Amino acid sequence: MDIIKMVDLLGQHNQIREEIDSAIKAVIDSSAFIKGKTVQAFEENLARYLGVKHVIGCGNGTDALQIALMALDLERGDEVLVPAFTYVATAEVIVLLGLTPVMYDVNPRTFNTDAINSFEHIEELVTPRTKAIVPVHLFGQCSDMDVVMAVAEKFHLRVVEDCAQAVGSDCKGTKAGCIGDIGCTSFFPTKNLGCMGDGGALFTNDDALAEKIRMIANHGQKVKYHHDLIGCNSRLDTIQAAILDIKLKHLDEYIKARQQAASIYTRLLKAFDPLEKHICTPVESNFTTHTYHQYTIIVKDKEKDILSYTSTRDSLKAFLAENGVPSMIYYPLPLNEQAAFKGIAKRLEDFSPEAEDSLRNSEYLAGHVLSLPMHTCLKEEQINRIVELIKEFFR
Repeated sequence: MDIIKMVDLLGQHNQIREEIDSAIKAVIDSSAFIKGKTVQAFEENLARYLGVKHVIGCGNGTDALQIALMALDLERGDEVLVPAFTYVATAEVIVLLGLTPVMYDVNPRTFNTDAINSFEHIEELVTPRTKAIVPVHLFGQCSDMDVVMAVAEKFHLRVVEDCAQAVGSDCKGTKAGCIGDIGCTSFFPTKNLGCMGDGGALFTNDDALAEKIRMIANHGQKVKYHHDLIGCNSRLDTIQAAILDIKLKHLDEYIKARQQAASIYTRLLKAFDPLEKHICTPVESNFTTHTYHQYTIIVKDKEKDILSYTSTRDSLKAFLAENGVPSMIYYPLPLNEQAAFKGIAKRLEDFSPEAEDSLRNSEYLAGHVLSLPMHTCLKEEQINRIVELIKEFFR
């Protein structure tokens, strides 16, 4: 059997190598390495795919989030609502801009913002300083944007969608990142739509915001050497845009391959009789498609391990590694437990002293999630091998 990889970038590249090589050669021949015509072409093609008016490329997904918040004219000390269970970049940029992250909890089965756990909880966090909310579409499916937009409308909040892991996902007929004021994504190589270096983009249907975002990403200038805004230097270079433009043509087939792999995982795992006692497979929300950037299970602690230093999740991870199967923990700490946010971030207990464990779901997930190998070249026999090992561990 082939070596099982967490992500197989080379396998994917080999399938389109001639197309990629030709696209890179064309950029080299043009020597337009910065802001070449290929960048504009990719932005237009991605906008067409997403059904959004404007796509603006930038240096990476973290820059996209920062530029989005810079474009909203927030003031130092303003509060921004953000889930506690996400990658650090989502909240990191909030702090970098002198804003205050206020963390809310997520659904423990979908990992995202939804009507079951979030609406009332988010409402309790809103103060006169609350100006924006950043929902995250984690692991490949959308948060419930009806809930997010309802809260935003009620309290006049701006909405920045972090869809770095869910490009191509549909939320009730609209693509991820195209519902709020601004959508932000990353083209990190392991993403469903990934380049061969760093890259990112912002999406919006607002003409004025689009113009401002372009200016901010280009040193705050609209006319060269005339700087009307404080901006930054964040560009999607032409070679990466050329690579992305090729991969965009294959994105739907990449998503389908991931969905098929996820379906096999779930079918085989559910055929394991003690499944409910030991693990939970991913839940697909009924209002969104799932692109499976990650296939993430929840590993329940064995009764005998409760007092041990090693959780069942960590033991399973080690067992898989011993047998040649990689896995990853996304993420081992919720943001509220990260040292970087101590004394900076807020949670419900800071507004309502009687509140307790307001981030319990995020804290639980950090101790129990495990992401299994997932990529476009994953074979059924490899998934079979992974599932058999999981079954062996729990027998």
